[in-house]
Formats: sequence, structure tokens, C-alpha cells
Amino acid sequence: MKLSNNIKPISFLKAHAADIIRNIGSHQDPLIITQNGEAKAIIQDIESFEKDRETMAMLKILALGNQQIEDGEVISAPEALDKIRTKKRDTNVV
Repeated sequence: MKLSNNIKPISFLKAHAADIIRNIGSHQDPLIITQNGEAKAIIQDIESFEKDRETMAMLKILALGNQQIEDGEVISAPEALDKIRTKKRDTNVV
């Protein structure tokens, strides 16, 4: 993804807002808006935004899992299965 082709000043956004919104879904790359030469905002289609959020959530889960491993907060697979079986057995008591 080459973002340098998708950098526009805020004046471009003001002049072409309707066209940008109409066409944003057909372009998967975000549009970077600058103000006084600095990047200030990103315009992105909702589908790409949602995919990015899902990716971030998965990365956070992986990071949490890695931290738990480093902290020794893990149990073996057989232990985990035993806990699941015990809990299931205890909750299915008639």
C-alpha cells in the first residue's frame, strides 16, 4: 500500500467531499488529509475500517496471550481439558 499517492490537502476534501465519499468504497486505500502540510485525518471506507479494528483486536489478544505465557499464567492442555470436563460434569448434575 503506497500512501504517498493518497495524500490531499483539506482544500481538496472541501471541494470534492461528495466525490470522495461516493468513490471511497471502490478504493481500499485510505485518503490522508493534510492541514498546513501536516497529516491530520484519514478517510477510509467502513469495510476496511472494520477489518482494521478486527485485526487490532486479534493482535491485542495475541499480545495478552504472550504476556500470560511470559508471566507463567498458563496450564497444560490436559489440565485445561480436565477442568472443562469437571465443570461440565458438575453443571450437568441432575
